[in-house]
Amino acid sequence: MKVDQVLDAKGLACPMPIVKTKKAMDQLTSGQVLEVQATDKGAKSDLAAWTKSKGHILVDVKEENDVLTFWIQKV
Repeated sequence: MKVDQVLDAKGLACPMPIVKTKKAMDQLTSGQVLEVQATDKGAKSDLAAWTKSKGHILVDVKEENDVLTFWIQKV
């Protein structure tokens, strides 16, 4: 998968991963993919809900070594 931008939100507590994700997504054009790395366990449900509410596509989510990685495609 081609990633256009990576956002490091590790160590940030809610709602900062969402705030930073929104800012990063605003910089992308339709079809581009943002990779978000977060350690806040709440980010799993928060980012999934935010992505759906904004109409973007949550391509994949992976959890490894306490780091959640999300791939979000802008529509």
